[in-house]
Amino acid sequence: MDIPILNTILYPIKWVIEALLVGWHTVLTAFGMDAAAGLTWVLSIVGLVLVVRAALIPIFVRQIKSQRKMMEVAPQLKKIQDKYKGKKDQFSREAMQRETMELYKKAGTNPLSSCLPLLIQMPIFFSLFSVLNEARNDQAGVGLLTKELSNQFGQAYLFSGDFKAPLNLSIQTAWAVGNGTVVMLAIIMVALMTASQFFTQLQLQSKNQTPEMKASPMYRQQRVLLYILPVVFIFSGVAFPIGVMFYWLTSNGWTLVQQFLVIRNLPTPGSEAALAREARLARKNRARMTEDAAALEAAGVEPAEAPKPITTQRSQPVGKNRAKKTGSTKK
Repeated sequence: MDIPILNTILYPIKWVIEALLVGWHTVLTAFGMDAAAGLTWVLSIVGLVLVVRAALIPIFVRQIKSQRKMMEVAPQLKKIQDKYKGKKDQFSREAMQRETMELYKKAGTNPLSSCLPLLIQMPIFFSLFSVLNEARNDQAGVGLLTKELSNQFGQAYLFSGDFKAPLNLSIQTAWAVGNGTVVMLAIIMVALMTASQFFTQLQLQSKNQTPEMKASPMYRQQRVLLYILPVVFIFSGVAFPIGVMFYWLTSNGWTLVQQFLVIRNLPTPGSEAALAREARLARKNRARMTEDAAALEAAGVEPAEAPKPITTQRSQPVGKNRAKKTGSTKK
């Protein structure tokens, strides 16, 4: 990356990236792994992902809340769009934009909030790409990545012999030099990245949406993105080195598992996932009650009977004639 402004923006991020990368590399080599081995550097990249994604958990929770609020206001947003449908004058466009922003403000959400984790990760992703690219050119990093470590990182590879797969090669460069191992490995990784991204979005849209949300225009837009994003991975995967793709694949795997846990334990109320969670909790309660009853029976303790409800007989109104007869009888 030879763009001065971009290098200036990415400088602090690259410094942190290098610190985490070198830190994990130091820990792994302290446990006896080869400092120059490709596996050591791949695991260092995985460790980098774990730290970055763990730090992004609060932002991810905020993203989930924002997505739910966006879905909740989708019917009201459609009403605003229908209100100004076909009106292209300046006054109508400004009024529509004003009412839309007021709706977002009232709901406490913003369309960009759902994209925040991705927007934060992109500079990290490109910083890692820059670090690996500089290491490939035998350049020292901006921080803790010394020239020696940079040289190790730039020349690291997986496997050996005729199946050697350097981390700094992409599908494009590997095809040019005739390295079939990198091409096959990269294709497999792109396929896994695409599949993980697809299933992450699929489980979010199929299980964690209420019927009202699925009827909104925003849901239809997300369904379109469900098929567009995998295509982006396919085309972008051609240009990125497999060292960077390990970061991307690990990050996608984290997102898939994280999304599964959130949908399972904190589903959107009224969604298919929420109904499934209620059914699971009901089964657990029944199983626990059965176990408690069995334990009492084994201990020879009779289960306590449920208290009978106290009923009071309602006094019937007595007419005057009947009251007189009752009084005469008592005499």
